[in-house]
Amino acid sequence: MISIIVVFPKLEDAKNIRNLLVRHGYEVTGVCSSGSQALQLAEHLSDGIVLCGYRFQDMLYSELYECLPVNMQMLLAASPRILEECQSRDIVFLELPLKVHDLVNTLEMMSGSILRQRKKRKAMPRRRSEEEKKMIDKAKKLLMERNHLTEEEAHRYIQKCSMDSGNTLVETAQMVFSLMKF
Repeated sequence: MISIIVVFPKLEDAKNIRNLLVRHGYEVTGVCSSGSQALQLAEHLSDGIVLCGYRFQDMLYSELYECLPVNMQMLLAASPRILEECQSRDIVFLELPLKVHDLVNTLEMMSGSILRQRKKRKAMPRRRSEEEKKMIDKAKKLLMERNHLTEEEAHRYIQKCSMDSGNTLVETAQMVFSLMKF
């Protein structure tokens, strides 16, 4: 589920939009009237959407956008006159007054984009630190010495144990190292 933060200068407007989104099955993480409140909520999310107006109590939408975490997207709802002035390619725009159908379709499109980005991030292999690489190498060397395995066989053994136990390679290497040390 994609987290949504609703930010409008009038808290009542933000709550009405939240209620509308909840009725359409969206998870609204927070409702706020200032940019700083939205930033505090956004810091605790890995990704999501900030649905906002043009101006808040403490800043403009552009200032909020500059401070948002990298994986947060912005949906700006503003009058046509204001939208003409906005030049950012990374911000999605909707004209006021909001049409429910347009809002839901736009959020659906943005949610799909975020889900694809999540999937891409998860598919990327995690980089190991030098310390973690050394731990795996030590465990392989120990297996090679004690069990007379080749490096490839030792690596496969650690990999298989890792997959069977549901642990990472590093955790498995640490277990092998601690068990065979004695």
